[in-house]
Amino acid sequence: IPGKKGVELIVRGINNGELPAPYNSKGLAGRQIEALIYDEAGGGTKQVTELRNKVQKDKVDAIIGQISSGTCAATTKVSEEIKVFTIQAVCGTPRIFEDINPNPKYVFRVMNHGTANNVSAAHYVAAKLRDHVKNGFTGINQNYAWGQDSWRDFSLAMQTLVPGVKGSKKNQMPKIFAGQYGSEISALSRAKEGLVHSSFWGGDLEAFMGQAGARGLFDRKMFVFTVGETVAYRLGKKFPVGVIAGTRGPYGMYVVDDPSPMNQWFQKEYRKTYNSPPSQPSYQFAQAFLAAKYAYDTAAKKAGKFPTTDQVIAALTGATFQSFVGTVRMGLGKGHQGLTNDYWGVTTWDEKRNEMTVKDVIKFTPECVMPPPGVKSVDWIKGGMKGAKC
Repeated sequence: IPGKKGVELIVRGINNGELPAPYNSKGLAGRQIEALIYDEAGGGTKQVTELRNKVQKDKVDAIIGQISSGTCAATTKVSEEIKVFTIQAVCGTPRIFEDINPNPKYVFRVMNHGTANNVSAAHYVAAKLRDHVKNGFTGINQNYAWGQDSWRDFSLAMQTLVPGVKGSKKNQMPKIFAGQYGSEISALSRAKEGLVHSSFWGGDLEAFMGQAGARGLFDRKMFVFTVGETVAYRLGKKFPVGVIAGTRGPYGMYVVDDPSPMNQWFQKEYRKTYNSPPSQPSYQFAQAFLAAKYAYDTAAKKAGKFPTTDQVIAALTGATFQSFVGTVRMGLGKGHQGLTNDYWGVTTWDEKRNEMTVKDVIKFTPECVMPPPGVKSVDWIKGGMKGAKC
């Protein structure tokens, strides 16, 4: 839902020419966007069918969106096969360009993948929370690509950054969308480890927070929720205070006060339109449309006319473009994988704003938390993250 709202707002802004410079011209290379929004639900097979239908039957020019690692793992090769310009808005798994699609043409992802999310989380723990990992750390993650990759990357990064610390072999891996976590909460309550890592998101995250909070788990353990900000505004005061909540980049409650004109436009218009603050999916989906606008406008300027798909692809490959806060640099995946800063902090309730915010914030650059070109994420972390500039 936040992703859909972000799309609706940015499409309106682009079509009407409402955005600040450098995106203040109307449309994509002057043409209006017709957004055909469909729900990413039902699993990878269904999404492959949806993708083919939109391209082959509805004749869409581009696919912009997709949030689940499972969806992107299933659809990436199909986008390449049917030759449709595709911008993946979120999709955490690093396997997209490292394994599944090592020689991309049509597919782009315009934000960090999950390795940055978990390496930066480990850096934050090493810098601020060493006392909480004296007895090691454990986790609860959904048992599919995103949860598995997240736990692996965080565990490996912790071994490098906090030598001697041990991750639990009894970390919890419930089925995605399980919804009930009584046995897992009991196990975490009994665990000797003081810190819990979780990449839960969406309904699973809301359900877990409600059930764990009712049993006092957040009073006994320190939690690192790598995408916890996704539900912070929705839950309000039901969201736990004093946990570490990530946004996978410079989004959501980490950038509420950032003064850049693009960010202030998005904050103001989103709050006015939807009567709530924009969380990370809103930013991430809207950022994908900024990438499309940059690519179409740049290609059209060079071509002197409305560009071809190949010209749009060439414009975005290896590019650096302005986002809401800072820039996105297409620096990995042969110019198809985006790089941004990442932020971490501790949740606290802001009485004046009447919404959740963060304190003790640290910014991590992509040069610190993403692998260098040509090196797979797992190999980089296992090798001690050589070349990282932190």
